[in-house]
Amino acid sequence: MPPSSPSGDDAERGSAVVEFTFLSLLLMVPVVYFIITIGQLQGGSFAVVGAADQAAKVYVAQPDAASGRAAAEQAVQLALADYGQPAGNASLETSCVPADCTAAGSAVTVTVRLTVPLPFVPFSDALRLDAGRLSASATQIVGRFR
Repeated sequence: MPPSSPSGDDAERGSAVVEFTFLSLLLMVPVVYFIITIGQLQGGSFAVVGAADQAAKVYVAQPDAASGRAAAEQAVQLALADYGQPAGNASLETSCVPADCTAAGSAVTVTVRLTVPLPFVPFSDALRLDAGRLSASATQIVGRFR
């Protein structure tokens, strides 16, 4: 009895598994990357809100504007580190109404801006590829008694 030649069904056997695996990987990698990026943005948004709030609180507790600025910068770095965000991607801006930041009743506003880089992109600095730019502000009133 001569060996039978493979029919059309036998030649295609097993290719559905290969096609399913290839297509599922092709579709799942971008979905997973999207979820990781959204997680980075969410963590960055928590970080800037916490950093701005803490920076404003420590600023108004200091005796002068220079030490207030230094304490606010340190609070921002600490808050960003808690959320795994690099402090080099953040900037701090303060403003006071009226202009004397240490006078009782002055409103001190601290704004923190953070650039969240795309995850797993080693050359994002050269191409300026960012997942997003976030900012948050917090205002505290300088108390009458310190």
